[in-house]
Amino acid sequence: QVQLVESGGGLVQPGGSLRLSCAASGNIFTINSMGWFRQVPGRQRELVATITSAGGGSTVYGDSMRGRFTISRDDAKNTTYLQMNSLKPEDTAVYSCYAIIAGPSLHQYDYWGQGTQDTVSS
Repeated sequence: QVQLVESGGGLVQPGGSLRLSCAASGNIFTINSMGWFRQVPGRQRELVATITSAGGGSTVYGDSMRGRFTISRDDAKNTTYLQMNSLKPEDTAVYSCYAIIAGPSLHQYDYWGQGTQDTVSS
């Protein structure tokens, strides 16, 4: 069994910063990709950022996050981080961590965190 536990986030004023963490634990052989999505009620889930383990960790960002958000990972801790700067009210959403993880059988599965509400408001 694998669990993703998110931490960080909360309420911040426009222009401020937040840092999210997502730690994977359990029966893990390798983590192939980790990342974040966000969702606002009534709207589609939106890619925030992803990072792979190959090639030193290539990254992909959603269009509106590029230049403001930075994703990183610490493989020794099975953890990914999302540093969010210059936050705007439209960044308000539930942010959910995901990971593609292979167990000892080498079969890969998608796992999701519980989600964290991040609110940008004055």
